[in-house]
Amino acid sequence: INGLCDKYAERAERCQQFLLNAGMPEATIYSGDEGYKTLCEREDIDLVYICTPWQLHVDVAEYAMNRGKHVAIEVPCANTVEECWRLVDAAERNRVHCMILENCCYDHFELTTLNMARQGLFGEIIHAEGAYIHNLEPFWEHYADNWRLEYNQAHNGDVYATHGIGPCCQVLGIHRGDRLDYLVAMSTKSINGSKLTRELMDKDECRQGDQINTLIRTVNGRTIDMQHNVMTPRPYSRMYQLVGTEGYANKYPVQGYTFKRDAIYGAVFDAVPDIEDLNHHAFAPQRVVDQMTELFKHPIQRQLVNGIPLQEYSMQVGGHGGMDFIMDYRLVYCLRNGLPLDMDVYDAAEWSSMGELTRISIENGSKPVKIPDFTRGDWNTDEVLTFYFAD
Repeated sequence: INGLCDKYAERAERCQQFLLNAGMPEATIYSGDEGYKTLCEREDIDLVYICTPWQLHVDVAEYAMNRGKHVAIEVPCANTVEECWRLVDAAERNRVHCMILENCCYDHFELTTLNMARQGLFGEIIHAEGAYIHNLEPFWEHYADNWRLEYNQAHNGDVYATHGIGPCCQVLGIHRGDRLDYLVAMSTKSINGSKLTRELMDKDECRQGDQINTLIRTVNGRTIDMQHNVMTPRPYSRMYQLVGTEGYANKYPVQGYTFKRDAIYGAVFDAVPDIEDLNHHAFAPQRVVDQMTELFKHPIQRQLVNGIPLQEYSMQVGGHGGMDFIMDYRLVYCLRNGLPLDMDVYDAAEWSSMGELTRISIENGSKPVKIPDFTRGDWNTDEVLTFYFAD
């Protein structure tokens, strides 16, 4: 790590300690509103990892890509459709990678379920659900300069959709044979949000409704149900449900699978002898789930790091249960080996565009809004990316 940059120098200096604790050399510190520009102009930088407030993501990423750097951007990568196109254009123009840092695609349940889906255990998946339901009341004041509440106060719509939509798009093969076509969105009124902004920002109104609901339809006739709520007391949830013609997966509030017995009988009977206990109207018994999840772990989870399977190793390292580590590991692994990234600039653009597109739908009486084709027609491909079958 050659450079650390933050608007505030003392924050970058604190990060220096992580490098020293790991026995790594000190990095050069950059700070100020445009410190990132000096960092990006260095010749010994290959990858710029962007964890700024959302409002700065595109400016930093575009500047880095225009200087030949790969970029990885925290979520959402952009705030408007125009900004999404800027990312796509810069990545294509400079022939560099732009990865969305959507860690939820690497959580263990999502990885295993993705592999099950790719192996056909759920039949054809016709519907998926995702969400970001997380009461942020204890955390608002921790954001520097109050930037996150300020953004929520000024923007209605699902401004933080990627945790929910990312894993759904992966399992539906979006941009790998299907594409998001259009959406409709609806918002409740703002009660808790307005109370919060009055208390912390001295503003009379929070434009974002306390609850946002979005329905999306794909070109191939599948649907996605999305929710966003950071204002009311509820158990944390990303929902993550898959409805298939032969099975079902559910992560929140209770993890479970439902399998149609005759659909998977031949493939797994020898490995899962309790398959006869399956019921089409209930979750599979836990002993069957344990056997199935071990059998269908994603190849990425089985990859060895220092002789330890990546799933186990990541849990030792930590970071949202290990999914942060797997995400970073895969980013570096793909770049080092010249492989396509698991999530590319077209995913970054489409998932991030939800914020503005849902706002447009809400402001126009929940009318359908077309979703741009950021691939410019290249979404209907038979290519299977490394993410589905790690080499």
